[in-house]
This record gives sequence, C-alpha cells and structure tokens, in this order.
Amino acid sequence: MFIDEAKIRVKAGNGGNGCMAFRREKFVPRGGPSGGDGGRGGDVVMVSSQRHNTLIHFRYNPEHKAQRGQHGMGSNCSGLDGNSIVLQVPVGTSLYDLETGELVHDFQEPDERLIIAKGGRGGRGNQHFATSTHQAPREHELGRPGEERSYRLELKLLADVGLVGYPNAGKSTLISRVSAAKPKIADYPFTTLEPNLGVVAVGEEPHQESFVVADMPGLIEGAHLGAGLGTQFLRHIERTRLLVHLVDVSDASGRPDPVEDFKAINKELASFGNGLDEKPMIVAATKIDSANPEKLKKLAAHTKRRKLEFHAVSAVTGEGIDELKWALAKRLRRDEQVE
Repeated sequence: MFIDEAKIRVKAGNGGNGCMAFRREKFVPRGGPSGGDGGRGGDVVMVSSQRHNTLIHFRYNPEHKAQRGQHGMGSNCSGLDGNSIVLQVPVGTSLYDLETGELVHDFQEPDERLIIAKGGRGGRGNQHFATSTHQAPREHELGRPGEERSYRLELKLLADVGLVGYPNAGKSTLISRVSAAKPKIADYPFTTLEPNLGVVAVGEEPHQESFVVADMPGLIEGAHLGAGLGTQFLRHIERTRLLVHLVDVSDASGRPDPVEDFKAINKELASFGNGLDEKPMIVAATKIDSANPEKLKKLAAHTKRRKLEFHAVSAVTGEGIDELKWALAKRLRRDEQVE
C-alpha cells in the first residue's frame, strides 16, 4: 500500500525533578545538602532513510513519545537522561507544522537528522542552592516539560523523469518495457492507483548511465481541482527534472484529437502551479503499432511548431523505445551540465 501523507503527534520526554536530600553519616554531623539533579528528557529525532518508500508506518501509529529523565537522588547522584526515539521517513518527505502549515524541513538527502521535539531540562537538586549564609537549603527544581508538537508528513517521490498523460495512454506499459518495474496493466482507465518507480539503464559498462522514471496515475480535465486522482499525485511530479508527455494516437482512446489531449493535460499542469508547466518536456506518441496516421501526423506537426522533442513509440513491438531512452539520458545529461 502506497501512503504519501500522514499526521503525527510527538512528545519529548520531561526532565526529571531535582532531589532535596542531606548527607547524614555517623561522623559527619553537618554534611550539608546532597540532592542530585534530574536527568534530561529524551528528544524526538527524525531521520531520512532509503529503507522506506512510503509513510504507512505512521498511518497506523501516529503518536510517538520519548522517555522522561529520571529524578535526582541523594548523595549527589543525578538521574539518568531519557532515551531519545528516532523516526525514519523516506527521502523526499516534507515536514509541515500541523497548526501553522509552515514547512519545517524537506528531507532530500539520505541520513538527514532533525530534532522535531526537544526533551525537557532536568531540575537542579538542593546542592546548587547552598551558600555561606544558607547552608541547609530546601529548595529544588522540578524538571521542565518536553516539547509536544503535531506535524503533517508529505512524501514527494524523487525521480528524474515523470510520465504524464491521459488514463490508458500507455504509461505503465512503457515503464515495464524500459525498466524492471512490473506495474498493473489493463485496458481500462485508472489502472494505476499509485506511482511506480523504475530504474532505466542505457549503454554498456563501464560507461553505463541510469536514471529513475516515475509512472504517474492518469490525469484528466479538472485534475488540479481533485478530479480523478488529481492533486493526490500531481505533487509527485514536482521533484522530477524532465516530463515525458504520452499521447495515445490510436483510435482505441475514443478521443478524436490528440492535440486537444496534449493541450488539456498541459493546462492541468499549469493550473496546479509549482512550476510544473515550466519543466522540460519530451512528447511521445504511443501505440503507433495501431496508430491513426492522421492523428500521428497532426501531433507531430503541433510539437514541431512548439519546438518540442518528439518521439513515436510502441511498447508492444518495441519500436522507438531505445531511441526514447537515449533521448532521455542525453537530455538529463545536458541539464546536469547546465546546472
């Protein structure tokens, strides 16, 4: 199950109370104060990990508490500090304050660590309050409470290339041909209910190149308003460096004009915002083994006018697949050099 949103509540450990005690031994009639300090409460720490790829472990376990510090003891013995807890999240997770909506941190690299709730400080024992004129203090401090916070977690997949297009445009079939991913493939709309990632390799060792392709669920008109699977998955395209817009040019789609399909999806990307319409794009006409020649010709002419790179592919016969893979690798390499 792919879970890309979760709400959690975290509570850091409280600090231990300081102790009030006096040293009493047989031959030490006036030993003085000997109350130890309380231990510090444990922190709640969040770490980005490559071992996780969803937030499902937070969906059913939303509350997390660190250990409190132990109270101080006599003979100037301090209490033990509380143990911190570590919460692991996938790389690509954004952490938002649930109350204000403010972005707290964006985990973009593995092993990033962030304290999201600080443990309370331990209280001081009465040994700290002794002075030359106040030699038997009975004052001591209580431990400070640990922070208690609520957060919203949002996972955005990290991929180099994102496949977009209408439902049944051939995205899942294409990613199954260019990578080892095995997404669900069927002849009805919205077969893909969650993003699929695949690693594409081009070339031969030792000069082989690889990049990650994400197969996004199909978009329809009104997706930026939540229609279909809409905004649930549009945000995953935000982190991609390159988009491949797949357009079905066969008559099986039931839509007469591939150019209108192309414009409709681009309009949804622009309406969603966050720079999706500004990302570099390659257009791929799919299902050319059963293509309508007029549709293919019309789409090719439109992309030429817009000065977009165009490829015609068939995931069934394999026609144009290798050319598309090399074009993606070349475009990503060129963008890296520019950056």
